[in-house]
Formats: sequence, structure tokens, C-alpha cells
Amino acid sequence: MDQNNKILIVTYYWPPAGGPGVQRWLKFVKYLPDLGYDPVVFVPENPSYPMEDLSLIDALPATIQVVKFPIVEPYRWAQFLSKTSTQSISAGIIPSAKKQSWIEKSLLWIRGNFFIPDARILWVKPASQFLEKFILDHHIQTVITTGPPHSVHLIGLTLKNKLPIRWIADFRDPWTTIGYHQSLHLSARSHKKHLDLENTVLQTADDLIVTSPLTKAEFALKTNQNIHVITNGYDGVDLPKVNLDIQFTIAHIGSFLSERNPRILWKVLKDLCLESADFERDFKLVLMGKVSQEILDTLTEFRLTSQLDLRGYVSHQDALIAQRQAQVLLLVEIDTPNTRCIIPGKLFEYMVSNRPILALGPEASDVAQIIQDTQTGCYFEYDTKAEQLKDVIWKWYQMYLEGKLNTHPIGLQQYARKSLTQALVKVIESN
Repeated sequence: MDQNNKILIVTYYWPPAGGPGVQRWLKFVKYLPDLGYDPVVFVPENPSYPMEDLSLIDALPATIQVVKFPIVEPYRWAQFLSKTSTQSISAGIIPSAKKQSWIEKSLLWIRGNFFIPDARILWVKPASQFLEKFILDHHIQTVITTGPPHSVHLIGLTLKNKLPIRWIADFRDPWTTIGYHQSLHLSARSHKKHLDLENTVLQTADDLIVTSPLTKAEFALKTNQNIHVITNGYDGVDLPKVNLDIQFTIAHIGSFLSERNPRILWKVLKDLCLESADFERDFKLVLMGKVSQEILDTLTEFRLTSQLDLRGYVSHQDALIAQRQAQVLLLVEIDTPNTRCIIPGKLFEYMVSNRPILALGPEASDVAQIIQDTQTGCYFEYDTKAEQLKDVIWKWYQMYLEGKLNTHPIGLQQYARKSLTQALVKVIESN
């Protein structure tokens, strides 16, 4: 393969890391060689992943070069205070301010004000020093960094300032407008430092990639650099054939954060159970992944625990199976303006499961537009009238009883991983 087609990809999340952060570049790396590019992946040697999925190791292309370099992980130190709180915070499960213990408040304050932009900042300097020589030795001309953690972008910034490289910064999530920032107890000085670092990265990278149109609109107000939208997607070869659940299962796959707590949905489900003995008998709420205690407390409040099937974190393959078994798939986002741009990676796997999606989130979100365009489900805002939500669930329940509950999606091919990798190549070749 042509030496000029060698690309360095710097990422924190890589197998055996579990969760959505690893899927995007695992799949890009899978298809880049078919399109004439030779990816070299740079990852931490001894990371502290909040979730692991050992099955993803088998999904790694055997021919891909992976370079590992040691990292200092502050989360390991924090575990001496509280292992449970540290693991939850690292996984993004942050209690609401009123329910935070003093240990959790302390950990969040230290995380927010001493480790800017994030707890992986100690990797930036040594990794940059190593990569400077590595890039020169291997004649690499293009470097791609992907965050969060956004400290990875500071590696790209350091290399760009020292070497004649092309630097592409991939933002899987926004930076300073991400929902959890308000939970970090940032001082005014720390908040300004985040803004300054974000601005420097946005102004210095040759190209920016984002995963949603609304994030592109946000960044376009901050920089004149090229911004490209490449969403997450699905990989058709991963999809297993399964039988549908016998019960009327509504399944949520992935982390269920404290702020993703749609009381209107829990009330509607409770009311349906009270109004129909058949619905109460048939209905099962499946939660697969890490679930905050506040969500569980709310389900207890609405007397839904007898319908609850709590399965914990599972491998990506098992998650794909569960998605295709469920009668209805649940997608919930935090109800704030800043989350309108968040498009969870699981949405695209949901869409190709041929199961209707029941989504709740903020007004005018990118998710709402995608679901509408692809005809893959129904989207509701948190202040939707309960009767509207109830009518849809009851309609789907009746279709389930008749064996007719399914979807007829349109326009999904644009979200196939190979199509998205072709879009990535266009960005790489656009200079």
C-alpha cells in the first residue's frame, strides 16, 4: 500500500473497551483498507475503561497496526476514596446535585477543576513526544484524533504545531456544551480554560468532523474551518437473525443516566397496567446496560418493578440480539437544548432492527428528524400530552397481539458503516 496512504488515528476507546465510544472508529478502521488507506491506531496501553467487551477483540481486523503507549489514569487513584462512585462517574452515571454524596461532589469537583479538559490530560505530553518521532519515522501525513475524551485532541494540536501534518479532529460529542459539564462544579476560571482549549482546537485543526447537523451549526458559530457531518451508523454484517420476544417488551439498550428520566412515560405505562390486566400481564420493561439508582427509584415510585427486567451491561453482540428480539425499542435523551444535537450511536442499530422506536427527548432534535425521515418510530417531547403517548403504545400493543408490529424504514443505506467510511475518505482527500 502507498506510504502516503498511511493514516494515524489517535483514540482512547479501543477494544476491549465496551460502550458506544469504541464502535465508530473500529468500523472506520475495518473499511478504510478496502478504500485504499492504511490506518495505524494509537491507543493507551493500560487504560481504565468503565466497561469492557472482550468480544470486540475478535472484531479487530488482523492486518491493522495498533500502537499502544502507557497512560496515567487518575480514576485509579480516585478508587481509593470510593470504587463504586469512581466507576459510576467514569461511566457517565452522575447523580443529580441533590443526591450526590460528599465523596461524589469532591470527585466531580476535582475532575472538573484539576483535570482539564478531562482525566486523560496526563497522556497528552508523553504521547505527543512519542508520536512526533513515530510520525517522522513512518512518513505519516494525516493524523485523526477522536474525542471525547477531548484531551486526545490536544495531542493532535501539539503534533500540528510541531510537524507538517494534516490534522482532522473528530468530535463524537460536543465539548463545552456537553450535558455533564454542569455536573462538574467548574469554577469560572476552569470554564474559561475549557472554552479557550476548545477554541484553539477548532481554529487549528485542518478539518472538523461532527456526528450531527446541530453540532455543525454550533461549531460554525465558533470557527471558519471546514466542518463535515459524518454520523454514527450500523454494520449490516453484524446483525443476527433472532425470534421476537413472546411478551410485549419495551427495551432500552445502553446507559440510563439520571437525567434521562421521562416521568411521563413511567406514568403512562403504570396507567396502562392499571387499565388493562392483559397489558399488565404481557408488558415487560427491559433495561440492558448501566442504570442509575434514580431511574430505579422512579420505577419503584410508579410501581413498575414487577414488569422490570434488569439485565446489566452485556456485549455488543448480545445487545444487537436484544434489539432485534424486543417488540419496541426505547430511546431517551436528556431534556435540555444542549442535547438536541446528541444522536446516540444505538439509534442506527435500532433503525435496522425492524422494531418500532419509542423516543423521548428535547424539542427540535436531530434524533426526531432522523426518525421522521426514516419512518422508524415515534418521537415525543417530555411535555407531550400523556394521551398522545398512551395512544401510540396502546396501538403498538394491539399490533403486537395481532402479530403485525413491525416497521418499514426508508433511506437507511446512507447510515451503513461502509457508506460512512466513504464519506470519511472524501474528507481525507479534500485538502
